[in-house]
Amino acid sequence: MKNNINPAHPIAEGSHRIKEDGIAVFHNVRRLPTDGEPLTSPDYVICIVHRGTMELLYDDMPDRALRGLVAVIFPNHKLTPLSTSSDFCNTVIVVDEAMVDEPLLQVIHQFQYRYEPAPSVHLDEHDYRALSKISDVMHEISLTNMPERRLLMMQQLGCFLRMLGHYRQQAMGDEVTNGRIGTQYLNMVAHHFIEHRDVAFYADRLCITPKYLSRVVRQETGHVPAHWIHVQVVRKAQELLTTHPEITVQAIADQLGFADQQSFSRYFRRETGLSPTMFRQKNK
Repeated sequence: MKNNINPAHPIAEGSHRIKEDGIAVFHNVRRLPTDGEPLTSPDYVICIVHRGTMELLYDDMPDRALRGLVAVIFPNHKLTPLSTSSDFCNTVIVVDEAMVDEPLLQVIHQFQYRYEPAPSVHLDEHDYRALSKISDVMHEISLTNMPERRLLMMQQLGCFLRMLGHYRQQAMGDEVTNGRIGTQYLNMVAHHFIEHRDVAFYADRLCITPKYLSRVVRQETGHVPAHWIHVQVVRKAQELLTTHPEITVQAIADQLGFADQQSFSRYFRRETGLSPTMFRQKNK
């Protein structure tokens, strides 16, 4: 992590676990590790709030954390605490950025279009308790010296993320709840990115001009609209290449709507730096 983390903070003290396992769980965390200063983490950070409240800014947008809130914060987004109640307590799961390319954890990419613009969701008591139990199991595993500790942690985290995705859909619905154009656009891309990769298609569906859509999406998400189309295409390609070794590169190109294998390979190499075959061999 960056931004002058307090070395006495439990997350800093457990940094060796993050490096060793790629995942670390910290219980009873009562403040950000920067002691009131803005925090920008190079890792994925998952928070489960158990009690108390924290008023904060997420990329300069106000948010409020209280019991039942679960947040998935992608790397390089800024958190700025404004005020924290004396009884505030949460569990923090830190995931090394390289870990999410593991097949068991690639599910997090499927929800990127939701979590980056709006990372937090308030869950009901049942859903909150279910996810808290999984985090407890992960914490217990992290304290052991089992040789398969890293694999078990990944399995538990994969389960956590899938359940959170399900609960979030139930709590917030598939459609936009806050009316932001950027979020509407991201939801539409997730449903139509295979058939439609032209930003004008989405602008037309939203009854706005492509230029206005580009400005708003960049303001709300930090990226131009085309970036999110590429993210969906590449993540789906990576998923197919790693989890379905029996599918040929040509068949994947067909599934993703490319004219031929060569077009798909050029696109994939441009976005990732590797050919589909090289990526598959590397992640076998």
